[in-house]
Amino acid sequence: MRCVSPLEATSIPIWVEGLGTNEQAIIDVLTRRSSAQRQQIAKSFKAQFGSDLTETLKSELSGKFERLIVALMYPPYRYEAKELHDAMKGLGTKEGVIIEILASRTKNQLQEIMKAYEEDYGSSLEQDIQADTSGYLERILVCLLQGSRDDVTGFVDPGLALQDAQDLYAAGEKICGTDEMKFITILCTRSARHLMRVFEEYEKIANKSIEDSIKSETHGSLEEAMLTIVKCTRNLHCYFAERLHYAMKGAGTLDGTLIRNIVSRSEIDLNLIKGQFKKMYGKTLSSMIMEDTSGDYKNALLSLVGSDP
Repeated sequence: MRCVSPLEATSIPIWVEGLGTNEQAIIDVLTRRSSAQRQQIAKSFKAQFGSDLTETLKSELSGKFERLIVALMYPPYRYEAKELHDAMKGLGTKEGVIIEILASRTKNQLQEIMKAYEEDYGSSLEQDIQADTSGYLERILVCLLQGSRDDVTGFVDPGLALQDAQDLYAAGEKICGTDEMKFITILCTRSARHLMRVFEEYEKIANKSIEDSIKSETHGSLEEAMLTIVKCTRNLHCYFAERLHYAMKGAGTLDGTLIRNIVSRSEIDLNLIKGQFKKMYGKTLSSMIMEDTSGDYKNALLSLVGSDP
């Protein structure tokens, strides 16, 4: 990424006034810069013209293209805080969005998201989740928010892994009913490396995968949350590839899921996700975007995704 020149900031009004909007110019500048550079452009725009660039873009653009461009203008953690806030406001809760974000972020990332959430919305993310969800789903989400799965040492205690596997078996397959809190405690407080060992031991004991047991022992959003933790533990890039494919398969496109995952991973691991996508589905992410979207929205997504691996 190169430095932003003042000309790029001063050229923005040309795109959004006069005889119409030059969408391609917006795509060329905003999708080919880092988030930090986009913030610099917005700052220069405000200083020179006294207007908020994001609000100006909102007034000139529309539909899915507007949604994507506005998402790009948020600093990363503020964007994820906004997605969580939007998932909980109004009637109904989009549990899938909350699960996706909380189960796939590191402790540091979650702390930054919580800080941004409180700054922007004046309330605690944890308290809002507690107010908006209930039962075991509430417990697993609050537990995930603590970020207790991070372990920088990488140490795995084989004895504890075996004990955890036995405890999971005793909490599910072995009894009539399910001890959900035992599943929640182990899945939310153990490191990824430790859980990988637990899953191996579990399969030896139960003669089935942890995923199959979760599917048979739980249902609904709690099942989705537990399976998401397992998927992110096994391979985070596969999980995001699956989310992107899910957003575009079948009739219609889940544009919120598509935008959120491309924007939020674009400066982290999108190239690795693209590689996994091609392995898993036999086609490139770009080719599926081309088939499933159109117009300026498609062009902006393709510019963000970049060349295929």
